[in-house]
This record gives sequence, C-alpha cells and structure tokens, in this order.
Amino acid sequence: MLEGLFGNKSAEKVMLSIFIHGEIHASAIAQKHCTALDPIKKQLERFEEAGFLSSRIVGRSKLYKLNDQHPLIKPLKQLLSIATKATYKPMNTQIGLS
Repeated sequence: MLEGLFGNKSAEKVMLSIFIHGEIHASAIAQKHCTALDPIKKQLERFEEAGFLSSRIVGRSKLYKLNDQHPLIKPLKQLLSIATKATYKPMNTQIGLS
C-alpha cells in the first residue's frame, strides 16, 4: 500500500514493521516478511541517515525504532496507522476463526 510513497517494498516493510513492533532488528523484519536481509539492512540505514529512525546496540543486535525527535514523525505515524488498519487484519481473522 505504501510502496509508491516510499519507493520500494523493503521500505514499506521496514516502516510498517517498526511501527507495529516499536523496536525491532533487521533479521526479524526479513524473517517476518520472508525476504532477503540485505535490502532490509540497506533501507534501515537509509531511514536512520535521514533521521526517521534511531538505533541502539543490544548484545550483537542493532535495534531500530522511530525517532520521535524528527519533525515529520507525527504525520508519518498517522500515515502508518491508516496503512496498518487497511493492510493488517486481526489475527483471528487471518487464521479463519472469525
């Protein structure tokens, strides 16, 4: 849904995953979306360089989260919230329990 805005699928996957989970590492995003790790890492680096993400090291993992200090983060969160509601269904619906 946001691929056109962000420019590619990896960017969309990264932003939606971070928005949903709050803080996450690259391999978790890649695993969740069954995609290669390198494009996810590159996109995380791009978003961090642009100031949209911040990161911290925990053990051997680098965890990323939205940077609340960025001036555009509030409207970005609103956009991601709308996209999440349109894209992701509640778990019980996904597994046919509704």
